[in-house]
Amino acid sequence: MRNQQIARIFREVSEILEIKGENPFRIRAYQRAAQNIENFTRDITDIAEREELEKLPGIGKDMAIKIREILETGTLRQLEHLRREIPDSLVAFLSIPNLGPKTARLLFDELGIKDIDKLEQMARDHKLQDLHGIKAKTEENILKGIEIWRKGQERIPLGTAVPLSEAIIDRLKDATPVERITVAGSVRRQRESIRDIDILTVSLEPELVMETFVNLPQVGEILAKGTTKSSIRTREGVQVDLRVVDSRCFGAALCYFTGSKAHNIRVRDLAVRRGLKVNEYGVFQNDKWIAGKEEEEVYRAIGLPYISPELREDRGEIEAGQRGDLPTLIAPSDIRGDLHVHSKYSDGTATLSEIAEKARQMGLEWVGVCDHSPSLKIARGTAIDHLKGKIEEVRRWNEGNGNVKLLCGTEVDILSDGRLDYPDEVLAELDLVIAAIHSGFKQDEESMTQRLISAMESPYTHGIAHPTGRVFGEREGYRVDMERILESAKQTGTFMEINAFPKRLDLNDIYSRSAKDKGILLGIGTDAHILDQMEYLDLGLAVARRGWLEKHNLLNTFSFEELISHLKIGKVSGASSPN
Repeated sequence: MRNQQIARIFREVSEILEIKGENPFRIRAYQRAAQNIENFTRDITDIAEREELEKLPGIGKDMAIKIREILETGTLRQLEHLRREIPDSLVAFLSIPNLGPKTARLLFDELGIKDIDKLEQMARDHKLQDLHGIKAKTEENILKGIEIWRKGQERIPLGTAVPLSEAIIDRLKDATPVERITVAGSVRRQRESIRDIDILTVSLEPELVMETFVNLPQVGEILAKGTTKSSIRTREGVQVDLRVVDSRCFGAALCYFTGSKAHNIRVRDLAVRRGLKVNEYGVFQNDKWIAGKEEEEVYRAIGLPYISPELREDRGEIEAGQRGDLPTLIAPSDIRGDLHVHSKYSDGTATLSEIAEKARQMGLEWVGVCDHSPSLKIARGTAIDHLKGKIEEVRRWNEGNGNVKLLCGTEVDILSDGRLDYPDEVLAELDLVIAAIHSGFKQDEESMTQRLISAMESPYTHGIAHPTGRVFGEREGYRVDMERILESAKQTGTFMEINAFPKRLDLNDIYSRSAKDKGILLGIGTDAHILDQMEYLDLGLAVARRGWLEKHNLLNTFSFEELISHLKIGKVSGASSPN
């Protein structure tokens, strides 16, 4: 988890440099390094030990030296010097969406605002408008930004929680005599964001397990230490609770601590109707323990089949279990491809052959290479002449390689008036067209909704990327009428993307299930810009499972031939599946 620490340091350096008005290219270098490091799926410590830091995208010789300094000392001297030049409150202000460095400096210098609570109160009291350039709309945006920031402080993305959980569990497996160990809580249910992490284990030496746990390298603060339960807060501020339970009640404890609270209440109610009692210690009849070693025993005792953790939200899973109608959730082995990866043809860092090789290593059969279109200049959108070169390269690759096939695609921008950023004759040449909004987020709901509908009405649009536009902790989704969007997707045969990038997970589980219920196909795209990010497929799969999706609901389960065939006729046949 050193990745998060280094990314946080580089991001703070960039923020302070921005406040100081330093060279934009230097600021961007730190921002890019922070973003790339944060999104590496491998531990950067291992990369440093292999002397491979400079091979990473966005990491040159100078950045590599700084990374090694942080790994060796836990800090960066450059940041310590910069902190002395800028008040802490100014840096804190920059973490608020919609509040730029110039405004932050103005608020501090002119009004002396030194903390976010004071800023929020003055914005609510409309006391910021006296400053030059700050209007009522600016105050409104600052308040929205503070709300988003607070939500981000309370919860962390699943993409951060999963590797942290795995790192702690792996360490405990290696260093202590644990018989069984697993994550529970909202991480096990694969919620898109989590408040804290729960880990359950069985061990004959609980005190050794607890001693090891509170001394893990991730520990920033010990909140509590006992013989069977301890709590720590990591350096990143995440609370982690560890419990050692008896092997006889492991299944019952796992049910209880996995939750959700609403699901557990339903389970207990069903038990009472059968004259039973269910708690974290087992299933009891007249105070006699009768089951609880495995989760399946608990559900069987109350007349239910096993219910997958992702479904345990009291959203109809109990009733479906009683009817024998639970979905056969899509499994990792069902996934055959990734619908949305960026290459060097826009702002990705890998060549087509490198993307194909990464896919082969992951056991995938195909990849949709969907680079940005020209209007998104910040992402080096692909000009038409370069796109033609990409089409030819993809065709040559597919003719000469049998293991992994590529789809020549685009993430085409939906312009403010609903037009697509490439002409129809260009879109017609592509295997895969996913349309996306990347600008004009402040348009009203009707305008945003109509932009997406107009894109779906194009005969060349196969899918909509990250349909709500939300970025966790940074930006709320734009205002759209999702019911109308889904109805249009159904009518036009347009698939909805589950964007697996950790800060997006968009569509979310609720909308994914709604799309499934309407007969709309969905597709997972990692939106990967570096090769490691292709491994975010697992996060997209988590959303799909929480959305009750089965194999036939997801394009990623299609073979290459089935997918190509579907994309050619999909605008006519709608969501019909070859599976």
